[in-house]
Amino acid sequence: MALYTCKLGTPAGDIITRKMEAAASSELQSRLQREGYHIFSIAQEGGSGRFLRSDPRRFKLEAFLHFNQQLAALVRAGLPILQAVTMLARRQENLALRNVLKNIEGRIREGTPMSEAFEAQGEIFPKLYTASLLAGERSGNLDEVLLRYIAYSKQMVALKRKVRQAISYPIFLISALTILLGLMTGFVIPRFALIYQDFGTELPTITQVVLTVGTAVQKNMIWAGPALLGVILASWIWRKTPSGRVAIDRMLLRTPLIGQIIRDMTTSQIARSLATLLQGGITLVDSYRIASETIANKALGQASATVLQRIREGEAFADSLEHARWLPPLALDMIRVGERSGSLKEMLDELSSFYDAELELKLNQLTGMIQPVVLILMAGLVVFVLLAMYLPLFSFISSQGVKG
Repeated sequence: MALYTCKLGTPAGDIITRKMEAAASSELQSRLQREGYHIFSIAQEGGSGRFLRSDPRRFKLEAFLHFNQQLAALVRAGLPILQAVTMLARRQENLALRNVLKNIEGRIREGTPMSEAFEAQGEIFPKLYTASLLAGERSGNLDEVLLRYIAYSKQMVALKRKVRQAISYPIFLISALTILLGLMTGFVIPRFALIYQDFGTELPTITQVVLTVGTAVQKNMIWAGPALLGVILASWIWRKTPSGRVAIDRMLLRTPLIGQIIRDMTTSQIARSLATLLQGGITLVDSYRIASETIANKALGQASATVLQRIREGEAFADSLEHARWLPPLALDMIRVGERSGSLKEMLDELSSFYDAELELKLNQLTGMIQPVVLILMAGLVVFVLLAMYLPLFSFISSQGVKG
């Protein structure tokens, strides 16, 4: 059980702060909502060290999607939920998922609704998934809801795969450039310095600069290496803290092209999440509350903090989103048109597809811009160092030829 600090609004209109224990924040959130509280924030005590722990019940997404495909097929075939979950739990090859399903089976057998049984497992299952199950239970179309969630998950996996593929090659080139620079300055250049000590002549300026840099790197490598690793480790730990995460995410948003890619990806993700939830019959307020939890960039999440309250107060959805000040104008216009025409779900689907295409275009622009720049830097570095190293040799050989 973890301890959480909760800032809540009571049914009477008072704002209070409580410390409460729960297995997961999602379980605590559901409990507080059932008790009639309005949730302003839920923060885990000692959350900065959470990255040191891992949940042994975690399982791969592929196993989870395969389970949902089987569950949808069994439900569509007319099997009761309990029988379907029992059957799939027994046949599940993934040990972690099998144990979780057995726990869910026990809860359903005791009379707990399926959506609550999944939600009781904590943060293992996304809030979007448990909300979809709840919508399926209420509408009686659980199989359709499951298939819709599977399609959503596959689209998001494909989108993230595109992002990883687009940035992997530039990262490889930048890493290669860093390693090359380290080898040149730390090992190659100092060995040439030993050769030039016996020349007795003044070295070219370019050679002196390179030798000075290489010698300084070699002399300070003993403390500079561990110091660099310490800075990297400290930055990684700071990145795990709430303030560090927001600061880094805000810095990424200000980076040219990368910031626009993050906005487009977030726009596509939240639009697809909203479309999935609304198609399942969930209200707009609950749909946005759940979909906003999928915003990975914490700076964008902070900017969107007031949107939910504006929707609850009756403000138009597009106008509420406009106050977040990060959604593209075209996205707001499309949402406004869908809202006024009564086709918001369909418009959100179109919006997510449009920004998927925009994201792919910008990723290609990013890789097309980074690759030649890094390659030119690598070539320039190699030519610069080789010229600095061999120029004195050519001068020395020429002078010896003249003397001869």
